[in-house]
Amino acid sequence: MTFRIGLAVFLLALTGGFSVSAHQDPEIAGYIDVDGGRIWYRLNGARHLGKKPAIIVAHGGPGGTHRSNMPYVALSDTYPVILYDQLGTGNSDRPGDRKNWNTKRFVDEIDRIRAALDLDSVIMAGHSWGGTLAAEYAVRRPKGLVASILSSPLISTPVWNADGAKWITALPKATQEILRKHQNDTTMDSAEYRAAVDGFYARHMCRVGRCTDRGYRQGGPSGNDEMYATMWGPTDFRGIGTLKDYDLTVQLSRIETPTLVICGEFDEAAPESCRRFSKMIERARLSIIPDAGHATMAADEELYIKTVRDFLNQLPSS
Repeated sequence: MTFRIGLAVFLLALTGGFSVSAHQDPEIAGYIDVDGGRIWYRLNGARHLGKKPAIIVAHGGPGGTHRSNMPYVALSDTYPVILYDQLGTGNSDRPGDRKNWNTKRFVDEIDRIRAALDLDSVIMAGHSWGGTLAAEYAVRRPKGLVASILSSPLISTPVWNADGAKWITALPKATQEILRKHQNDTTMDSAEYRAAVDGFYARHMCRVGRCTDRGYRQGGPSGNDEMYATMWGPTDFRGIGTLKDYDLTVQLSRIETPTLVICGEFDEAAPESCRRFSKMIERARLSIIPDAGHATMAADEELYIKTVRDFLNQLPSS
């Protein structure tokens, strides 16, 4: 690990104190050893370490980067907030070994972060594939887990695929026909198919007129398209990679912590499914961001963070 907690005060002085901005540089950053290599992390809100549970936020993908979760840095006015890049993507090492691309090893990274940063008490959050990791971690019932935030989570690939198929039936007939025509052959790279996929994303990923680019990805590290294609597939709405049979549904009842399930009204993680999943968790609540697709934070960052903050404010021990 490059930096230690003991450097917090020094680094805060270098960054100009405690002002909070989602664009701000990390107060602490470095690398943590995990199975297969090193992962990069950043931390803000260091002054809250040991006083408040640390919020660890897992990014989506697989193969995304921490930059998609930058809005969470706003919570560093009250909590330590840790964003990180999973092994194989972003600023982390890229060994290129596909045996590392499995759910268990990615979940194990969370324990490595906690051990390296000496985090006794944590809140685990994750968006999309990151929501998978957050749910998997909560199912383990680890000591010191205070709460879970499952943001537009992938809980079951068969359910996700079924929801995607339902959303497709609401698209223009011509678009539906193109998607069905190409999905089972070798022409998914055709301009016709990609245009139809973009039509789906305009409704269910980053809704036209609703997404705001705040520059969080500008100058940031690249993701790993090969990891995404291998584990998931060529499009968001149809998982056909190594995660094609993934399903955590039957284990959701094991989650004991207070849990926030949050998704968009037109999310690829469909509200009906998120509602059903939330009911399987005894202490869960569901929040739906109006007129948002899968990119919930880009659709309404203020409402999203307010929803998360309201949830955190009601936790008994935070």
